[in-house]
Amino acid sequence: MLRAEDQVADTDQRILERAALVTALLLLFRRSVAEAEGRVRGELLDDLISRPIGDPEALAERARRVGVDLDAPHIVVVARHGGHRDRASFWASSQATLAHGLADGRGEETVLLLPGEAAGPLARKVAAELTISLGTTATVGASGPVRGPAGVAAAHREAQRCADALAALGRTGDGASAAELGFVGLLVGDGRDVGGFLGATLGPVLDYDTRRGTALVHTLRAYFGSGGSLSRTAESLHIHVNTVTQRLDRVGQLLGADWQDPDRALEIQLALRLNQLSHD
Repeated sequence: MLRAEDQVADTDQRILERAALVTALLLLFRRSVAEAEGRVRGELLDDLISRPIGDPEALAERARRVGVDLDAPHIVVVARHGGHRDRASFWASSQATLAHGLADGRGEETVLLLPGEAAGPLARKVAAELTISLGTTATVGASGPVRGPAGVAAAHREAQRCADALAALGRTGDGASAAELGFVGLLVGDGRDVGGFLGATLGPVLDYDTRRGTALVHTLRAYFGSGGSLSRTAESLHIHVNTVTQRLDRVGQLLGADWQDPDRALEIQLALRLNQLSHD
């Protein structure tokens, strides 16, 4: 016969074994539920991106079942990470679940639809966190906000172009939206917001000319057209060199001291051309 102490130990051992079995089963169940929910989220996002929107209400109902409100503002995020697909998908699925969004792995990219209104900051956040998670650089483009199912596919295309543009510009590991890519963003942006680009690049000078009746924009066109020569600018405008200098000083006050740096100057020249075309 077993001694009382041995009987107690044997009972405790069986209790521990059963508790371990129950815990393992619960963990397995939760993992299965999480994986199933992840597949549902991924399939829904894939439908929003790849298929014509036939029944918006049906899509909205599918989204509500996983806690996603498609009528609220969302950002579409495209992450390029050069492999590590399973790890990237797991990270994205976890983030989507926590944020009440959607995630899907599509070939060499990971796509998320996350609540928010600021595409650029979210792109940089995802790039930083996914890079840490994977141990390799992730380059992220983002677009939005979009409201409702109909805008998701177009936003996905724009986010893809943003990610491509970042790679082409040598900015791998970074994140951005089209609005933050300057004139490159104007080319990749789905909306082609020329007015927004003009306002961001040349707005203070345009406003100054409108209010004061001055000719700063005309002077800028002549200045860039002369290759940056003050004397040739003055000659083409039939004014004194000192007047050109004064006008360009005013431009510097309005646009910032770095307005002649190569990147800024290129954007300003494009804005000048677009502004001229809009008035021709």
